[in-house]
Amino acid sequence: MVTIVDHNGKPVEHGFVRVNGFRIHYVTAGSGPALCLIHGIPKTLSHWRFVIPLLTHKFTVVAPDIRGIGDSERPSEGYDMTTMSEDVALLMEHLGHKRYGVAGEDWGAAVAYQLAARHPDRVEKLVYQEMILPGFGLEEKSHLTPDNVATSVWLWHVAFYATPQGIPELLITGREREYFSWFIRRETRNPSAITPEALDEYIRCYSGPAGIRSMCQIYRATMQSGEQNRELSKKKLPMPVLAVGGEEFIGADTERQMKEVAENVNLTLLPAGHQLAEELPEKLAEVYLNFFS
Repeated sequence: MVTIVDHNGKPVEHGFVRVNGFRIHYVTAGSGPALCLIHGIPKTLSHWRFVIPLLTHKFTVVAPDIRGIGDSERPSEGYDMTTMSEDVALLMEHLGHKRYGVAGEDWGAAVAYQLAARHPDRVEKLVYQEMILPGFGLEEKSHLTPDNVATSVWLWHVAFYATPQGIPELLITGREREYFSWFIRRETRNPSAITPEALDEYIRCYSGPAGIRSMCQIYRATMQSGEQNRELSKKKLPMPVLAVGGEEFIGADTERQMKEVAENVNLTLLPAGHQLAEELPEKLAEVYLNFFS
């Protein structure tokens, strides 16, 4: 397990709590208004390890391992975004946070969107970072087309992971280091930003029992999550939303999506690829401090 510290160099507090039918792992540190950081795939809460100590002097930071990922329990079902957003809502409620900011990246951004849409009385501000929402373009970006292949955002893995009957599990299991080392680094501007320590942690978690299955279950629920998102989008988000994109990956398309589902949207682009918290943690933390303060 990677060591994560606060701004004073003190290790963060780890916790486990049973919510929504499973045991979720989280870390928390700092003081001040609550800020929840939600990681994506194929990462864990350790994705935020460089960002957390840059925030804890101003915020009480909570970072969970989402359902089935990292050191959270791996139930067989519940991988649609409505269920996963409720996991986080119940965690924050358990920790006593009635109002809070939320920043999500990759699939964590899809969780964060539904958390904000379903609980606008709790989420004060939302950062939607480096994701394409199911129902708002994710499915189309997974297609084999000349336009998709010509860009850095051909999301072929969406369809691959969604394949039923355990096929991706069969093909990836036993090859996690080779596969994830290539996959995570190829989405960056600077591959060396993904350190061996980070890869060791991701591989530890995804190569554990049911690790690949849990990851794939999120993708297998894509169409269900898309239907949920389209229904929720009928009522636009009322809180301020900051769309954050890496210039060399999803970029400004984060803003396009959020303008379809929210009333008050601004955009920040950073000179990086997809893994912003590891490529540019100082710049990303500055963006968060300016937006959430």
